[in-house]
Amino acid sequence: MPGVLIVEAIAQAGGILLFNSIPDPQRKFVVLTKIDNTKFRRQVVPGDQLKLEAEILKLKGKYCHLKGRAIVEGEVAVEGKMIASILDLEEMNELT
Repeated sequence: MPGVLIVEAIAQAGGILLFNSIPDPQRKFVVLTKIDNTKFRRQVVPGDQLKLEAEILKLKGKYCHLKGRAIVEGEVAVEGKMIASILDLEEMNELT
């Protein structure tokens, strides 16, 4: 499985966690802003089952620092940190 897809899966898991951790999520839009310190520790091949973990490290204002991991058979396959921005939908409508 390409590493970029694993990172995307971790980001999606972190986005779901963040979305369910903020007040009034129906009026928010979460955007992945930065991927940092990502390490690819083992290959993921067909038949492997990924277990995704995400943790909020810091949530302040419009920014959230997350840490995530993809695990296969008890071994970390990919891990890294991410930053997400939380935008109001009204702000998004003004930009378009």
